Order: sequence, then C-alpha cells, then structure tokens
Amino acid sequence: MHDSLLRLRAIRSFSIGGQLRRLSGLPVEQRRFAQNGPLRPVDPNGDHVTGQMYVQAYLQAEPRHRLPVLLWHGGGMTGANWESTPDGRPGWLTAFLRAGFDVYVSDAVERGRASWSRWPEIYADAPLFRSLDEGWDMFRIGPPGSYRSDAALRRAHAGQQFPVEAFDDFAAQWVPRWAGHEEATLAAYDALLQRVGDCIVVGHSQGGGFALEAVRRRPAQVAAVVALEPSGAPAPSLAAAGGLPAHLVVWGDYIAGHPLWSRYRAGVDGYVAALQAAGVPATLCDLPSEGIAGNSHFPMMDRNSDVVAQRVIDWLAAAAVRG
Repeated sequence: MHDSLLRLRAIRSFSIGGQLRRLSGLPVEQRRFAQNGPLRPVDPNGDHVTGQMYVQAYLQAEPRHRLPVLLWHGGGMTGANWESTPDGRPGWLTAFLRAGFDVYVSDAVERGRASWSRWPEIYADAPLFRSLDEGWDMFRIGPPGSYRSDAALRRAHAGQQFPVEAFDDFAAQWVPRWAGHEEATLAAYDALLQRVGDCIVVGHSQGGGFALEAVRRRPAQVAAVVALEPSGAPAPSLAAAGGLPAHLVVWGDYIAGHPLWSRYRAGVDGYVAALQAAGVPATLCDLPSEGIAGNSHFPMMDRNSDVVAQRVIDWLAAAAVRG
C-alpha cells in the first residue's frame, strides 16, 4: 500500500479569518534589510492584518471519501507535525491521503505561515518560547528531570515509542506561541469550517481542545471529531447539546505519573462521560489498555504512528461516518 503512488488533482493554499488593525503614532525606524545595503525607513503606522490562519489543501484526483479531513496541530506547533515524523517517515497527512481522503493542514493563528502581530500594540504580551527541557517533560518523553543538553545523557521512559534520537530535530520546528488567544483562534477555525463545509476534524493537544469546542459550535458541519491527547474540553454541562457527532478521544502512555497531564485527562474524560450519558457516540481510546504501549504526547510522530493512524481510520469506518 505504501508503495503506491498518490494522485492529486491539486495542492492549494489560502489564508482565512483575521481582521484589520490600524496603528498610528509609532516611530519610524532606520533599518538595513539587504546584506551590504543602505539603511532605509521602516514605518509601522497603517493597517495590519491580524488573526488570520494559513491552510494547505491536498485534493485527490479520485478521492474515496466525500468528506475531507482537517488536521489541527497543538500549542507552539504548526502543520508540520502532520507532514513527516521527526525521524523522516511519512506523517498522518500521507496516511489519510492513502486512505482516500482529501486533507486540509492548517497553521493556526500566530503560528508558522499564519504569521503573528506586533506587541504590545496588537498582541498584549510578548511570545512564549518552549525550552527543550520543558518539551521533554511535557511531551512525556522521559521522567521528570531526565532531560540533559547532551543527548547521550538523556533518559527516556522505558518502552518509549517517540524516536528520541530525533528529539532535537523535532524541537527545531517549534514556534513561538501566545496565551489568551483562544477566541481569535476559534474564530479562524470557525471560518475554515464555513469555507470547507461538511468534514472530519482531527486535532492534537491544544488543537484537540479547539476541535472539541469548534464541533460543539458547528455540529451540523462536522461528521466526526478525533481529539488526540486534548489539553482541554468544554464543560460537561455542555455535552447535552443536541446533534453532536461521533467523538473519538485518544490517549497515549505515561499519563498516570505526570501530575499536569493527569489533571488534563481527568477534565477531558469527564466531558467524554457526559457525552456518553447524553447519548452522543463518544469513544475513549486508551492506547495502553488496547495493547498499544509506549506512546508519547505525539502519537502521530511515534514509531508506531501508522498503527495509531490505522486505529483512527478504522474507527471512522466503524462509526459509519457519512461520506
């Protein structure tokens, strides 16, 4: 299957969402942009676009499914998460294309090719940057305190599926992020859903939380939502809203020993239980309980990423997602 050629009729990209913000009263600076070039004036006053999102669409020559899949990345990340694994294998973009879906990969507001805005004139705060030390812990690559600058001295969890030898290459694709931009990001995702129409949404981490909220706001347009290790979920009291589609929430390994991820999971699992009580077809997939052990916070990048992708694709088929 993986040796077969992919036949696409188009690869398209577009920006969506955003608004104009006009700035005035700022000083004009003299800056040099070209090597060995002269200084020139840079005037920041005027209109700026902010709050936009970048999307790239991969459209099949002969799709086998009517509904496209939208891939939404997590915090401090970009759509690159879906393209290839850190050790160079095809990512979930390829997996869903080979399964016959059209696929839309986005860089959310303030991330990657979506770009960001001036602060404090438009954004209230400076960006946040993630250290490798924090990522090693938060992504559950190794036990707390096991990160070292020298890769040879790092200690990963026993049975870890993440390709730890490629961790530094993975960290090279992390981007700045801001806190408190949830509504702007949801507005851009909402604009994307309006443009694409009926679809399937797959979101990871912060993107998984956005996916759970976005589908609640537009249940008629999303046939199914898959949340990979979401870092948040709507309040359980909101689960009784009518017409919600099928939900799949996927969790990896090493969560019980991580205080923050244990709290994140407890909140999300409470929402899933409320969905089930309300009659919504909601499935909780705990990979270790299904015999798939060793997954980090990034199951779409782990060595067994194809196995987890197939688990999701099989669930879509079993859930009889229309299209």
